[in-house]
Amino acid sequence: MKLLFTATLLMASTAAIANSSSAGDEVSKLKGPYLGQTPPGSTAKPFAPGIVNTEKWGDAGSFSPDMNEFYVGRWRHTNKAPEPVNVTFKRVGNGWKMVVVPKDVQRPFHSPDGKTLHYDAKYQERTANGWSGMKSLGPAFEEIQIMGLTASRKGTLVLDERGSSEGDGILRYSRRANGKWEDPKPLPKTINTGTWNAHPFIAPDESYIMWDGERESGFGSSDLYISFREKDGSWGKAINLGGTVNTEAEEGGPRITPDGKYLFFNRMVLRTDGSGERQSDLYWIDASFIKDLKPVE
Repeated sequence: MKLLFTATLLMASTAAIANSSSAGDEVSKLKGPYLGQTPPGSTAKPFAPGIVNTEKWGDAGSFSPDMNEFYVGRWRHTNKAPEPVNVTFKRVGNGWKMVVVPKDVQRPFHSPDGKTLHYDAKYQERTANGWSGMKSLGPAFEEIQIMGLTASRKGTLVLDERGSSEGDGILRYSRRANGKWEDPKPLPKTINTGTWNAHPFIAPDESYIMWDGERESGFGSSDLYISFREKDGSWGKAINLGGTVNTEAEEGGPRITPDGKYLFFNRMVLRTDGSGERQSDLYWIDASFIKDLKPVE
């Protein structure tokens, strides 16, 4: 099984966007929220075909906490593909402006309040004059090859690791106390079971964690799973998100939009050029079904 995100995605931080080159200064014809796309219902559909999703590359994306920026990261599926072009869509009035992002700019993972930008084992904090210099989360974080990291409002971090070619990487968490993060600890077996567990998302209120992984009970390849927080603070059993999202194809990279309305994720789909090869496209779906997955207490 091959992970959806086999290389670090490159996106722009808010600070870097201001210094990146614009793909023209024209405000696009996209109007309204969500890049002007018609929101999905209970059936997952590709997000912004031809705008975000491309035939050339794998595509992923996420909104800034204020939803005024949408970061698009891309990667090659094959060595024959051209160099990926990462872009950011920035809200201008009721429209959007596309900005090309330099390939050496690393993607940040935002805290829900937008005051911290995480870059793997390092981070920046918002200050009165902009963003602080890079700081380290600590030596224990530096030893982990982090692919994905997410934060709650309390500052709790959930992160993955690249692991070996056997898919043995695990998910960890770290709580913030007295302005510092504890050394990351493995999440329980209810979550760290099966293989290829990666790309976590923790709800801002810490009510659940989502991730992708491969289990014998799944739909085929990597599926999306969720674990809800129990009353005693422990994490409940892993629940497959089901046929609403998962298919025989490979799904991964779950993210809930900052407004809590939509689930974004990636899915490996057949290319339309008749080659028989697959590409990773970004999908979205109404997230209201998630609350129905929580076991009745």
